[in-house]
Amino acid sequence: MNENPNRKTPRRKFLKQAGAAALMSLVPEAVRTGAWAAGSDAPEKTEVKIGFIPLTDCASVVMASVLGFDKKYGIKITPTKEASWASVRDKLINGDIDAAHVLLGLIYGIHLGVGGPKKEMAQLMTLNHNGQAITLSKKLADAGAVDGPSVAALMKKEKRDFTFAQTFPTGTHAMWLYYWLAAHGINPMKDAKIITVPPPQMVANMRVGNMDGYCVGEPWGHRAIADGIGITGITTQDIWKDHPEKVLGTTGEFVQKYPNTSRAMIMAILEASRWIDASLSNRMKMADTVANTAYVNTSVDVINQRILGRYQNGLGKTWDDPNHMKFFNDGYVNFPYLSDGMWFLTQHRRWGLLKEDPDYLGVAKQINKIDLYRQAASQLKVSVPKDAMRTSKMIDGVTWDGKDPKKYAMSFPIKMA
Repeated sequence: MNENPNRKTPRRKFLKQAGAAALMSLVPEAVRTGAWAAGSDAPEKTEVKIGFIPLTDCASVVMASVLGFDKKYGIKITPTKEASWASVRDKLINGDIDAAHVLLGLIYGIHLGVGGPKKEMAQLMTLNHNGQAITLSKKLADAGAVDGPSVAALMKKEKRDFTFAQTFPTGTHAMWLYYWLAAHGINPMKDAKIITVPPPQMVANMRVGNMDGYCVGEPWGHRAIADGIGITGITTQDIWKDHPEKVLGTTGEFVQKYPNTSRAMIMAILEASRWIDASLSNRMKMADTVANTAYVNTSVDVINQRILGRYQNGLGKTWDDPNHMKFFNDGYVNFPYLSDGMWFLTQHRRWGLLKEDPDYLGVAKQINKIDLYRQAASQLKVSVPKDAMRTSKMIDGVTWDGKDPKKYAMSFPIKMA
């Protein structure tokens, strides 16, 4: 019997696919990746505004624009400087910006209507691990409070309001601060006064005595040391090694309407992330760029030491930290792990921001656009993990693996839930 020429047998289909793959392997990589942004996969929206806060970890968004990685994937990224995380939140929700360099906890909070109006949100990728710090005032240091145990001892001894600042109620800095205080027996909701201050205003507020300590991203930890007004009590990588920090966030509506544009943003920023971590000279060039007034607006020497892992605490101690801020780390940084987002939900529940347990895994699957990220990573030949969950050990010795988030959230001796 003659074979129907219109019927593709599995064998013929395999040979056709294999032949196409072999042909594509002969095409230069730049041309192949450029082809992704052509035809049916072309970005639906070619100009995108990405909001950022003046922090060192906005670097991959900035460098994707400055180095032209965006153009390679058929888009133009315009980084827009924002004054506060509340401004980033409002502009994302209102559509004034398309995406943002944003706190992971902020994205999860908005999705559930905590910390602002409820709106479906999306995490496209993680932008960095590590690189934040809890800064203590010189006043505390002079009183002998230079780390967690000594701060706790002073707070029990001195009966006054101790004020600590974070940058957004559901954000990363709030959760690092709360976790650190609680690990040393301090209930942040009862034993301290917690205020919200935009990152670039932290140093100025500490200078005039408005706070005893704050948690924020670099360069504002090192800047307090350079200005002689504070010390580093702990780095956040010592609270959780390789913790998630900022993410590329947008609304669920944007991803649904512009999936190709979303993927192009991931690819451009992922390539910039890889470029930053590729060499020390690239990191130095990045520091020179983001220090500019258009971005972080500070001196280069306040940025460049800690991004190279060279730390000082303001009290004479110096060290080389292998767990400094990472932007790529062979792709480990950028994968949007479900367990990372779920951890923030457990802490929102722990501190009473969520009044009941959400569908932890279900919410993470709604927000984290893992399939889109995998597509982008595949085009760039960036490795991705097989498992969307990872295991981490915190400063208090407690292990988080995402397996029983409800039990984990209620397991802490200090909590408000």
